[in-house]
Amino acid sequence: MHAPIDRRSFLKTTTAAGAGLSRAASRLAPLLAAAAAPAPAAPGVAAPSAAKPALLGGAPVHTGGWSRWPQWREAWEDDLLKVYRSGKWFRGSDTRVEDFETAYAKLLGAKKCLATASGTTALMVALHVMDVDAGDEVIVSPYTFIATYNAILNAHALPVFADTDPATLNMDPATIESRITDRTRAIMPVHIFGMSCDMDPILAIAKARGFAVVEDACQAWLAEYKGRRCGTIGDLGCFSFQESKHLPAGEGGAVAGMSEALIDKCNSFHNCGRACGTNKGSGSFTRGNNCRMTQAQAVILLQQLGKLVEDTAVRRRNADYLGEQLRQIPGIQTMRLPEGSRPVWHLYPFRYGATEFAGLSRDAFMKALNAEGIPCSSVYREQYFDGLLDEAIASRGFKRLWSAQRLKAYRESLKDLRGNQQVCATTVALPQTLLLSDRAGVDHIVEAIRKIRVNAAALAKAS
Repeated sequence: MHAPIDRRSFLKTTTAAGAGLSRAASRLAPLLAAAAAPAPAAPGVAAPSAAKPALLGGAPVHTGGWSRWPQWREAWEDDLLKVYRSGKWFRGSDTRVEDFETAYAKLLGAKKCLATASGTTALMVALHVMDVDAGDEVIVSPYTFIATYNAILNAHALPVFADTDPATLNMDPATIESRITDRTRAIMPVHIFGMSCDMDPILAIAKARGFAVVEDACQAWLAEYKGRRCGTIGDLGCFSFQESKHLPAGEGGAVAGMSEALIDKCNSFHNCGRACGTNKGSGSFTRGNNCRMTQAQAVILLQQLGKLVEDTAVRRRNADYLGEQLRQIPGIQTMRLPEGSRPVWHLYPFRYGATEFAGLSRDAFMKALNAEGIPCSSVYREQYFDGLLDEAIASRGFKRLWSAQRLKAYRESLKDLRGNQQVCATTVALPQTLLLSDRAGVDHIVEAIRKIRVNAAALAKAS
């Protein structure tokens, strides 16, 4: 078994040389139109010969490397230098952060946006404003980056896991009702890898029960569900601009929504409890924290808004083509997307069936695929068994807030996440930089998988 590789390390280590063209944020309108255009038709990839796999001494299918990430443009440097030379780096010293908030809200179609220090702090701010407090429970997907768990735990609330739908990798709405208790305060759907959750049934449950809905859209910039952008569908939506993300600034995040009053409350909490807009008060009149974005982060993000739209269109076209080809390969299952949704593919996942590959294990398959020059990873494991939750429920605070019986039943319930077990055991994901390749590069992905399948018995014997 290979040592687990987290998503960020995986993305960091799979980039090589490469670049694309950037566009100014003022050109977002025509770029958005281009992003909505359908992908052109393309011929299928011919089945490969039984060439020797690279892992057994053959030549790799792909040898040219992949696009580097994050990408930098010399044209962006002047604005960033102006900020540093001005000495106005703090949020309150200049208007660059506010400029980004206005531009990003417009891009999302949100009423208002608040920039934060990170995606994690965005989640923490949103949960606080939606009144998730000590002793509450939040229903959430288990298949996500650990920051989702931590944001809930930092509110001294309990992350209660709806099961994962193996066909979508997202929260299975049919498993939500059985997780509801008298402590449930909110539902947090996670649009994993930039694929939208099926929001209609989630919203229906929340409305009927009076729950808040906080979208974890930290991997879903510009993803869509039935004509609306992810992060604008629930009460509040949260985004991340960490280095691996499609809109990167090293760190950074945002909370977006359709309620000006809620975003003003988020602003107050993230800025040490100070008054903001409709959230009136004197001095630091309400509880708060310091989750502010810097001027330099905002400048880096503003420069990339047009590029984000361009890159999203490229990823979507290549993903559509890749999916058409992979669905022709027995043992490779692509993801089912909700009707009316458009993903943005932070990673491109598929589920691997060893039976159709002569019993070749997933780890051996991934090792062979990496050897062919196609980086891949299993991404998330059943991380609720890693110790984080055990530490939380064994703490003095959690023991005060929940009965021993409830905490024991909670711990035992983690063994019943059958869908998530399947997902963690069978998912393989490709980094988003592969989808920024030309068509020949995408064809290499398909050719490599077919090559491995043809030679699966030999690879299984050698593994």
